[in-house]
Amino acid sequence: MQTKRILVIMAHPDDAEISCGGTVARWAKEGKEIRYLICTSGEKGTKDPTVSPHSLAEKREQEQLRSAKILGVKKISFLRHKDGELRDSQGLRNDISLLIRGFKPDIVVTQDPWRIYELHPDHRECGFAVCDAVVAARDHLFLPALQDVGLDAYGPREIYFCFPEKPDMVIDITDFMPIKLSALSQHKTQTERVPDWRERIIKINARMAEKENFKYGEAFKRLILTSKKL
Repeated sequence: MQTKRILVIMAHPDDAEISCGGTVARWAKEGKEIRYLICTSGEKGTKDPTVSPHSLAEKREQEQLRSAKILGVKKISFLRHKDGELRDSQGLRNDISLLIRGFKPDIVVTQDPWRIYELHPDHRECGFAVCDAVVAARDHLFLPALQDVGLDAYGPREIYFCFPEKPDMVIDITDFMPIKLSALSQHKTQTERVPDWRERIIKINARMAEKENFKYGEAFKRLILTSKKL
């Protein structure tokens, strides 16, 4: 079955570019329609005590817009939940379910909440919220008010989890490493405090492709969803 629409759901600006930027660029070149859903604006993502969270949030959203445009992303939605305090709450699940029903993605991409020793709480909560929201989006007895406004139940075919402990799929991004690095370079609030960020990213993506017949890759855990119930 042909994949036409992909929804990438991440906790912060720059998470998508780091974890799946090359894959997004590849998909965009193949003609797929890609949207981002960013749960927070990353307003706590700085070591500079002179920067206010409000100004940082504005900068990071603008960085995300520029970065996504480079990769070929069609649209970005910012939910603006509090950075560092993201929770797998009913409100967050409803927000995600609403967009899933409206956009009808074939694939949802998100952070792996089961990754061992995943330190950042927002990454874990984002992944869990996406899993819960997929169930609410696909089952018609959840969120009945959405059906009243024409957003019927809809379930994506697959979920791709980024940076998994045990990946079962590696996508070749060798030809898309330059555009991935270009997109990441737009996140200056983050990259300027890590002088060797390019080398780090290159090493990560080279390591992910070590067992493959290509130079650079991005690894995922692929969850194929079915309508069968036990």
